[in-house]
Formats: sequence, structure tokens, C-alpha cells
Amino acid sequence: MQQMMMQVRFMGSVLRRAAMRIKRLERLGGLRHPAPMSRDTVNRICATFPGAEVSDPWGGGHDAWKVGGKMFACIGSMDLGVAVKTPDPETAQMLIDAGVGERAKYFHRSWVLLPWGTGEDEIAHRLGQSYDIIRAALTRKAQAALPPRP
Repeated sequence: MQQMMMQVRFMGSVLRRAAMRIKRLERLGGLRHPAPMSRDTVNRICATFPGAEVSDPWGGGHDAWKVGGKMFACIGSMDLGVAVKTPDPETAQMLIDAGVGERAKYFHRSWVLLPWGTGEDEIAHRLGQSYDIIRAALTRKAQAALPPRP
């Protein structure tokens, strides 16, 4: 009986989380109309950066783009948008306050989530900036091993 009660509680929490995700998707416009950006577009842009590699480190359909083994962009399995690094937490907060992005869950405060409704030019700019920040933080040896950025 106790095991059955635990299963009921677990299913209730799963349903609550699913309802919250659906509400969030509706709020972001993901369930109403297609967004101008997509996972394929972000992957196409990231693939142009020298030394950039994609992996799925956690399983479950994540696209983590890395340079020199350090992540500069990530698309989660829920496919809400792309998380990118900003120069500092203040810049991230400015983008959040301006409505360009939102807090990227599970990441440091210097990361923001750019939802799929964000324009392609803005996402391309933020991906390039994130790549440059991570690349500049690599060791000199790791930077020297990478091809130059055009």
C-alpha cells in the first residue's frame, strides 16, 4: 500500500512538471506558431566556428557545442532555445531585462537562454560572442592548436 502511494505521488509530480513545461512553451510561443530559428539553424551556425565540436554529454538529445573541450552553446532536450555565455552576469541580466533572453537554468548567471523567437541575426551574434569568450579563456597551447577565426 505504501509503495502504491509513493507511485501516485511520483506520477502527480510528473504531471505537474509537464503542465508547467506546457505553460512555459505557450508563454514563449512554442506551441502557437513556428519560430524563425531552430536547432538545425543554430547547429549550422556553430559548425562554422573553427574547432567547434558538438556532443551530447548528458544524453537525451542535448546539443552541446564546445571549443577546446569547453562549452560555448547548448540546446537542451526540451528544445526551448539556445543557451549562450555572456561576458559577465551583468550583461546577462541586461539581456534578460531587455527581453532578449531569459535565465538559463542549470547554468551560471553569466549564461542566458535565447528562445527560438529571437531573430537569427541576434542569435548568430550571441553565438559568435560566446564562442570568442570561451576561446579566449583557453590556454595558449589550446588556442594555438585551433585554426584562426576568419
